[in-house]
Amino acid sequence: MMKHIKDLALRCGFSQAGELNVDTITVREEVRAACTQNKCKAYSANWSCPPACGTLDACEVRIRAYKKGILLQTTGLLEDSFDYETMEKTGKNHKENLTKFAKEIRNLYPSCLVIGAGACMRCGTCTYPDAPCRFPTDMISSMEALGMLVSDVCKDNNLPYYYGPNTLTYTGCVLLE
Repeated sequence: MMKHIKDLALRCGFSQAGELNVDTITVREEVRAACTQNKCKAYSANWSCPPACGTLDACEVRIRAYKKGILLQTTGLLEDSFDYETMEKTGKNHKENLTKFAKEIRNLYPSCLVIGAGACMRCGTCTYPDAPCRFPTDMISSMEALGMLVSDVCKDNNLPYYYGPNTLTYTGCVLLE
C-alpha cells in the first residue's frame, strides 16, 4: 500500500516521497519557540499556527495517534541564491501539490493528519481569533507549528533534506493510522 501512496504523491506533483515512521518524530520546544519570532507573520494570526494549534503536549498527542506516514517534498531549482521568484513558485507548487494529495489521501484514510510547510492558506483571510475556523477538517498546520525540526524528520527517515546548491525544498507529511 505504501508504494501506491508514494506513486500517488508523485502523480500529485511532488518531487520526492518517502515513508515516515512516526516514532522517529521528536516534538521540540526550540522549534515552537522560533514561531514566536513571527517571521512568517502567522503567529497568533492563524488557526493552524501557535498558539491556536495547541500546546506542544497536545500536538504530541495528535502525532502519537498515528504509527506511519509519508514525507512529501517539492524541490525547485534556483538560478542563484537570490532567485526569489522561483522560491515563491516552489512554495506555491508545494501547497497546490499538498492540496491535491490531501483530497486523494483522505479518500483512503479519512482520519489522516495532513501537515504542510507554512501557515494554512485554505481561506484568503483566516478567521482567527474572531470566529471559529471555517474548514477545520481541511486546515493544514506546518511541521514546525507542531514542533518538528524538518531536517531531523527527513534524516531520521532516510529522505534527503538538502538536494545541493541552488535548490530549495519544501517538505510536508501525512500521518496515517
